[in-house]
Amino acid sequence: MNAAARRPQPLAALLALAAFAVLIGLGVWQVERMRWKEAILARLEARLSAAPAPLPPPAQWPGLAGRDFEYTRVFTSGVFEHSRETLIYRGSGKAAGAPAQPGYWVMTPLRLADGAHVLINRGFIALDRKDAARGSGRDTGETVIRGLLRAPEPRGAFTPADNPAKGEWFTRDPVAIAAAIGLERAAPFSIDEEAHAAPQGSPAGGATVVDIPNNHLSYALTWFALAATLAALCLFAALRRRDGQTPRAPLN
Repeated sequence: MNAAARRPQPLAALLALAAFAVLIGLGVWQVERMRWKEAILARLEARLSAAPAPLPPPAQWPGLAGRDFEYTRVFTSGVFEHSRETLIYRGSGKAAGAPAQPGYWVMTPLRLADGAHVLINRGFIALDRKDAARGSGRDTGETVIRGLLRAPEPRGAFTPADNPAKGEWFTRDPVAIAAAIGLERAAPFSIDEEAHAAPQGSPAGGATVVDIPNNHLSYALTWFALAATLAALCLFAALRRRDGQTPRAPLN
């Protein structure tokens, strides 16, 4: 082996050290993300397992942030205004326990005793029920609602734009929906009604599916494994370089 091949490679060593530090840093970051996600899941579990609480009064609505109430179980009562019902397109009804088919969430305003409104997600209906009369499953008097508070739904990069003029909605946006149907005092959140018995073809609640993945441990282990592999390769290269520099006895 010539002298150039045996010469130390400081640039390669620095690059390997930098890559090792980055991999370890990514692993540590994923561990921190895992702890953050576990805290969120613990808070979520506590909210879902708690007894329903009264709906916050309208005076408190402006100060509520989504992270402070998302998935909180509540109950309230009021009168449904079915003439202002709004349908939100869903690509699949699995979120409501229905077959995996396109359809709509049925959002109906509930008028509270003080005249304020909150939108109730009453559940999923299939596409062929869009123009059907769903009166057989509707409550016309004072109704008690139990369900989960939901913050406005974020719009995905490929979500079509809503068209209020045509009644075409693709996101759960209580503020925009309330403005479009003429609700002057409306909650900035909605309520996903809990599952309940309903006539065939009518929304039956239970639209919420809580599925928050926590894969950060596997991500962390992947980064740490890559760091260990890099370290092993560097050690192997160093040992080979050392062996190449060791004088060998001449053969007889």
